[in-house]
Amino acid sequence: MDVTQEASPFPANIVAYGSLPTFIGGASLGPDIVPAPVNGSTRGSLGLVKDELNGADAVARSAKLKQKRNKPTLSCLECVERKTKCDRGRPCLACVKRQSSCEYTPVANIIASAERNNGSKSKARYVTKPHSKIRHGSTSSSTIPSPVTTDNGWATIENRAHRKSMSSNGSSPYLLSNVPYSKSSPSGVFGVGSQHPFSNYWTCQGGLPEVISVLPSKEQADILIAKYFETVDPVYPFLHRRTFYADYERFWSLTPEEKNTADASFMALHFAMYALGTQFMQVPSYEERSQTAVFYCSAANQALRVYSYLNRTSMRAIQAMLLMAYFLMNDNHASDAYAWAGIHLRQAYAMRLHRDPDIVVPDASVLEKQQRRKLWQAVFFQDTFLTVLLKLPPTATHSDVPVESLANDHELSMDGLDSCLGTHSRVENLMSISSVIECQPLAPPQPHHIVDSATMTSDVTYMRCMWHLGNLVQENLSSPCSLSLPLTKSTRHKESLVASFRRLYKSFPTFLTTLDFGVLRQQAVLQPRGTRQNLFLTSNYFHCLMLLHASEHQAQGVEANVKGALEAAHEAIWAFFKLWTLFESEAGVWWVFQHRAFEESLLIAHLLAIPPQLDAYGVTVLDPIYAKAKDDIGRMMDIMDRYAGSLEMHKTRKDVLQDAFARIVV
Repeated sequence: MDVTQEASPFPANIVAYGSLPTFIGGASLGPDIVPAPVNGSTRGSLGLVKDELNGADAVARSAKLKQKRNKPTLSCLECVERKTKCDRGRPCLACVKRQSSCEYTPVANIIASAERNNGSKSKARYVTKPHSKIRHGSTSSSTIPSPVTTDNGWATIENRAHRKSMSSNGSSPYLLSNVPYSKSSPSGVFGVGSQHPFSNYWTCQGGLPEVISVLPSKEQADILIAKYFETVDPVYPFLHRRTFYADYERFWSLTPEEKNTADASFMALHFAMYALGTQFMQVPSYEERSQTAVFYCSAANQALRVYSYLNRTSMRAIQAMLLMAYFLMNDNHASDAYAWAGIHLRQAYAMRLHRDPDIVVPDASVLEKQQRRKLWQAVFFQDTFLTVLLKLPPTATHSDVPVESLANDHELSMDGLDSCLGTHSRVENLMSISSVIECQPLAPPQPHHIVDSATMTSDVTYMRCMWHLGNLVQENLSSPCSLSLPLTKSTRHKESLVASFRRLYKSFPTFLTTLDFGVLRQQAVLQPRGTRQNLFLTSNYFHCLMLLHASEHQAQGVEANVKGALEAAHEAIWAFFKLWTLFESEAGVWWVFQHRAFEESLLIAHLLAIPPQLDAYGVTVLDPIYAKAKDDIGRMMDIMDRYAGSLEMHKTRKDVLQDAFARIVV
C-alpha cells in the first residue's frame, strides 16, 4: 500500500517562524558581547567575534532545518500506524474493510467538524479522486483527443503500442480502458446486443402457473441440476446443496395444483440453474442448446416478475438473479449482465447482506448466517471482477462482513439443518409488517445431496482467497480503471502494490496455486472441482497482476514493466489454455474466461509491438518470455477458430487480435 504523506503548505526552503530567537545582521547580540573598537590592534578580536557569530548563525540554521513541520495529522490513527491510504471518513473505508477501530486525534475531529459546518469541501465523496490537473484542466473538445473508433467498437490501434500515453491524464494505453460505451451503436466485442436479453413468451394473465407449465421433466431437470453442480458450483459455490436438494425434491413431489402455488423466487432459481446447466450440456446442435437455455432464462425472469422482484427480495431471488447475470455473460450480453447485476446488488444491500450477520441477525442459525456471508461474497466477487473487465465503476464497495467469519466450523455446523430455510422470511421484505412461512423438516438426503467435509473445507478456503483478492483488486484496480486514472502514483508505490499482490498469492494453499500442467492434469481426474477453482483463481490473479505491471504514469516517471507484464499475461492466458485442454466444452462457454484471455492476448501484442531496446553494442537481446508470449497469441487465435457457434463476437475478437498481431516487431 502507498504511504500517505501529507504535504506541508510551505515551500521546502521556508521554515516555520516563532520557535527561534530573532537575529539582527545574521547573529543575536547577547548581553556578554561588547563590540570592540575597530582598529589595527583589535582586528583579530573582531574576526574572532565574527567567526563566533557566523558559527552561531550556522547552528541556528541547522536547528531550523531539523525542526519538524507543525501540521496536524488528519488521517486516522490506524492508517497512520499501518502507513496506508486513509480517505478520512468516519469511519474510513480502509478500517471498515480490515474490521479495525477507526479513531482520530481531537485536532483532526475539530478540523473535520469545521469543514463540514463551513462546507469548505465538496459534498460528493469519491472512491477515487481524479488528479487536480484533470479536475481543473480544460475540457474543450479541441484540446482533449478522442480515440477514433472502428466498426467493431474498439479504439483504433494505429501506432497505439508506440505511444506513451493515450491522453493527457497519464493513464496507460495498455489497460484497454477506452471501452466503446460512449458510442451510440452497439459493440460486438462486449456483446452489447440490440435485443432485450429475455425473450417474451408470456401472457399478462398467465402468472406462475404459465411458468410452471414449461418445466422440463423430472429426469431432465435432474440432469441439468447435476450439470450445474458439476461445472458452475465449483467456481461460484454459494448455494447450500443439502437444503437446496431438500426443497427441490419436495417441490417435485407436489401435485400440479400445489406446484402452481409454489414460491415464485424458488422457481426463478430453478429455471436459472436449468439455463446454466443447458449452456454446459454437450448438445450436437449449438442453436438448439442456445435456444433452450434462453427459454429457461426467460422463464426465470418471468418468475421473478410474478414474484415482484423490484419491491421485495429474498436470498433465493438474489441467488437466481446472480446466476442469470452469469448466463447473460455467457450468452454474449455482458453489458446487459452489468445492468442486471446492479439490481440484485441493490437488493443485497436492502437485505443487509453487506452487514455482519452477527450484528443484523444475531438470532439466526449458524447455517443462515453462513449462507448470508457466502451470498454477499458471490455478489461482491461478480461485481469486482466484471467491472475490471468492462472498466466500469464497482458498486459493492461498502461492507463490514469479515472475511474470516466465513469459517469452516460454520460450514460444518449442523445448526439450521433441522428445517428448511424457506425464502428466508427474516428479511423477506423490509417494508412488510410480517411474513410467516411454514418450514418443514428436511427429507432424508440422497447420496448426491451430501457434500463431504473435505469439499466443504476446500470450498470455504477458495471463497476466502477470492474474497481477499477481490478486496485488493477493488481498492487498487477497479476504481482507477473506471476513471482512466493511473494505477500507481510513483515507482515506489507500484513496487509496493506488486509486492502486496505477490504476498497475498503466496498465502494461498498449494491446491489453488499449482501451475504445473502435469500435476493439474492428474488433479483434474481425481479432484476436478479443485482444478476448476485453481484455474479460475490463477486467471483472475495473473490478469490483475498483468494490468498492474503494464500500468504507467508518465508525469511521475512510472514506466510499464514490459517483462513483468508479459510474464503475468503468459500465466494468465495459460490458465485458459489449461481449461481448454482439460475441460474444453466448458472453456467454450465461460465468457469471463474467454474475454480475459482475449485482453491478455491483445495486451501481449501491443507490448511486443514496442521496438526492443539495444545493448551497448547495438544488438537486440530478447528475454525468452518474448518468444513464449508471441506463441501464446498464435495459440489463442487457433482456439478462436474452434469456438462453438461461430458467433460474430468471436470473429470480431479475432479480427482485432490479428490486426494487433501484424504490428508485432519482435
